[in-house]
Amino acid sequence: MKAEPPAADKGSGAGRPRDPRIDAAILRATAELLVEIGYTNLTMAAVAERAGTTKTALYRRWSSKAELVHEAAFPATPSAIETPPGDFGSDLRAMIEVTRDVFVTPVVRAALPGLVADMTADADLAGRVAARFGDVIVALRVRLDEAIKRGEVRSGVEPERLVDLIGGATLLAVLQSPEDLISGDWVDGITEILVRGVSAP
Repeated sequence: MKAEPPAADKGSGAGRPRDPRIDAAILRATAELLVEIGYTNLTMAAVAERAGTTKTALYRRWSSKAELVHEAAFPATPSAIETPPGDFGSDLRAMIEVTRDVFVTPVVRAALPGLVADMTADADLAGRVAARFGDVIVALRVRLDEAIKRGEVRSGVEPERLVDLIGGATLLAVLQSPEDLISGDWVDGITEILVRGVSAP
């Protein structure tokens, strides 16, 4: 029998606190179902049933399947670059490697084709999803400014475009040649291309 959501999560009244246990159950159910049945077959009703809650609870948190899937597949984004400052090539390599490691997980690989299609068809959705990566861009901007001051990187390089290039290269490899991503050679190759592209003359 499907469990009833806690009292704190029922109804639609303004200011009602969200129960983090329900959030976690929904995201876990979404990730499990993505791997089991794929993006196309995933429905909000199926997620609600697996999570032991209601579709109302899902739509109170996420306005669409695509937004729910995005958060389940990418539950957190890095807020800082962990490598020691002083070498922008190492910063880029660390970002590329982390991105690769996320994109090759079974959940992300199951989510990507349908998620990309839905985001392509809905510009507002794409904007809301992209906004979740704001902290990554801020962190990269800090490292870019430091590298420019050291004379390592030419001025005018935009962190948003670097994030686009890293994400785009990884996404294309996942869709076309996922076996290439397993090797460190892929990370090294993409790093070399990007470092050459941003380096000061």
